[in-house]
Amino acid sequence: MPFLDAQLDAVEQAMPFGVRGRVQAVTGLTLEASDLPLPLGSLCRIETLTGHRAAEVIGIRADRTLLMPLESPAGIARGDVVSNVAAAPRIWCSDALLGRVINGFGDPIDGLGAIRADESRRLDGRSPRPLDRLPIRQPITTSLRAIDALHTCGLGQRMGIFSGPGVGKSTLMSAIAKHTSADVSVVALIGERGREVQEFIENRLGPEGMARCCIIFSTGDEAPLLRVRAAKAACAVAEYFRDRGLHVMLMMDSLTRLCQAQRQIGLAAGEPPATKGFPPSVFAMIPELLERAGNTPVGSITGFYTVLVEGDDFNEPIPDAVKGITDGHFWLNRKLADRGHFPALDVTQSISRVRGDVTDKEHQRQARRVLSLWAVYKDIEDLVNIGAYAAGANPEYDLAVQARPRIQAFLRQEGGDPRTMEQSRQELAELSVWLDQMDKVVRAQKAAPPARGQR
Repeated sequence: MPFLDAQLDAVEQAMPFGVRGRVQAVTGLTLEASDLPLPLGSLCRIETLTGHRAAEVIGIRADRTLLMPLESPAGIARGDVVSNVAAAPRIWCSDALLGRVINGFGDPIDGLGAIRADESRRLDGRSPRPLDRLPIRQPITTSLRAIDALHTCGLGQRMGIFSGPGVGKSTLMSAIAKHTSADVSVVALIGERGREVQEFIENRLGPEGMARCCIIFSTGDEAPLLRVRAAKAACAVAEYFRDRGLHVMLMMDSLTRLCQAQRQIGLAAGEPPATKGFPPSVFAMIPELLERAGNTPVGSITGFYTVLVEGDDFNEPIPDAVKGITDGHFWLNRKLADRGHFPALDVTQSISRVRGDVTDKEHQRQARRVLSLWAVYKDIEDLVNIGAYAAGANPEYDLAVQARPRIQAFLRQEGGDPRTMEQSRQELAELSVWLDQMDKVVRAQKAAPPARGQR
């Protein structure tokens, strides 16, 4: 009910008047305050001898309220006064966010001045209701031929990008953000190194990419609450542009570092560690965040979320949880990256679950043919490398060996050489025609009788 939702938003936005408590204990990153009846997520201010500190309510234990500071707790002492600032986390949004870099509070950090505010949005917004979502029927261009031709994605889809460190997920993400066919790109850099933010803006996006992009970032040295807040702020900004009738590309790098930040918050609040030290709140946060993307009657949010796989172990709890929620995934292969193959996409281990809904039958047939031959070659690659493969025994094997250079060239693409969906589709069709011709040649050679001197 829109009217009831508006009333609830007004109540949440209202700040309780005159709520003041005192710090009673400090343990690590956790503060305990008495006489502070505030709801979870409330923003507070702690008055210290050297100034004031910002903190957020993360839990309630008996008659104590648990808080976590948004910066170093140094200087906080027992008896310091704690007062409320806001009851519900929100961010101000407007079209002026395009081309800007902000933090989790919506404050500009690019030195370009203040940002005009038009509308206040909840950070913990509700995801679209299941029956309000539209089916995914339109493709979205990523500018990468290996994705658009073989694993076509659709408007409103959620995709996971899985890789180990240094395999090229950030480079892949920047290429998509810069050349996507979506109207707006919202990029969340969570837990990244401080130097990578400027590099991402200048070297990868450039002025063309930044013109229709909003970047929200929180570096790895910031408090866990700021990292989680930045991720939720990115979702809120994407929802603002979606509700204005735009198609939004939401990219988050990385979901793993976000989960690590939530783990710190959960453990500080007293949650029991569950799977490999991750508390239950982490696995509750992942679907809440990912479900906020989708296709609605007004607009759409297409979500691409990178997952950092430690030790190249794809059976870690976070990758497993993400795979079960997303509508497909891309696997980045370290061996391909070491060979200078960009994008380092393992097409046989990747999948787009909506490819059949956004492409025609002929496109699907051609994509399956290329993927099948590439998988066949992977099966016999070791035999070919050691010289144990004998041509002529199996026509499918012979075709896979002969087609390898052509398919490999199709899968490779420099980051500065984007493709439209039509170009990727045309190049796939040309490759398919060549494969059909080579298939006839190979089978004709197999059926031909051997020469007299070869009997």
